[in-house]
Amino acid sequence: MEPYLSIVIPIYNEEENIPVLWERLSKVMAEAFPDPAKPWEIVFTDDGSRDRSLAMLVEIAKAEPRVKVVEFNRNYGQHSAIFGAFAEVRGRIVVTLDADLQNPPEEIPKLVAKVEEGYDVVGGWRQGRQQNDSFFRTMPSKIVNAVTRKTTGVKLHDYGCMLRAYSREVVDAMLLCKERSSFIPALANSFAKRITEVPVAHAERAAGESKYGLWKLINLQFDLLTSFSLLPLQMLSVVGVLIAFLGFALFVGLMAYRFLHPEGTVGGVFSLFALLFFFVGAQFIAFGLLGEYIGRIYQEVRDRPRYMVKKVHQSK
Repeated sequence: MEPYLSIVIPIYNEEENIPVLWERLSKVMAEAFPDPAKPWEIVFTDDGSRDRSLAMLVEIAKAEPRVKVVEFNRNYGQHSAIFGAFAEVRGRIVVTLDADLQNPPEEIPKLVAKVEEGYDVVGGWRQGRQQNDSFFRTMPSKIVNAVTRKTTGVKLHDYGCMLRAYSREVVDAMLLCKERSSFIPALANSFAKRITEVPVAHAERAAGESKYGLWKLINLQFDLLTSFSLLPLQMLSVVGVLIAFLGFALFVGLMAYRFLHPEGTVGGVFSLFALLFFFVGAQFIAFGLLGEYIGRIYQEVRDRPRYMVKKVHQSK
């Protein structure tokens, strides 16, 4: 029988969290989804872990036939790991979950119930995060949420929460997308008719360190800007018009000042240097944004695989 519910969990160096994660997750699945008419499966993706994570996951899969482990040949990143699991899942409802236990597995039934009400995408909205995460984690998340709301037009509170549920149709639509840079919550919204979110608990990381540092958050920001919107390019055009207008106005002002006050023209040299540096800086920003788009076009044209699966582990 085809599974009714699929749980997707990307794993990267999480050996300290896996035992507790599996203990809590297996308990939730047994208690919340006991109906044999609605079977479930769990798909882990080992995203090139360098610790004992893969070995621990394989042992779990050997003991539990409803568990499958997708092994990547190296690390490709969280969203590629989720896509690798999406290619293997068979459930009518698909739930994604992080392995760090910041979003409790006990919240899964809440999201599944919403999908059963007819929603295509159900996002988790982390409650109490201000008390659990530092300013340097929450502020970038707020920026990402604001940019995502602007680019997708879907006003959700928390795009950074990976505890999310999707209908089968949305997952199949996402699998048809072959672009390398894909922010899954935003991509899913582009194929969903009914979208909602539910409050979910949020805890401190059980063990280990976050895999999302400042640089990855910056890359994620560029992914959002360049993968889902032409707004940066359009803004460059607007800024270019404004700078041209200001430059022309400055030229007219300087010419008028020269004729009215010939003796004072030399004193404005440093002001001119300041304006020159401003224009040069604006040009470099423009070139950087254009380069970001061109670089991503280059990546897509090469058409390299998003990830490589080394082996799929599952007991027979």
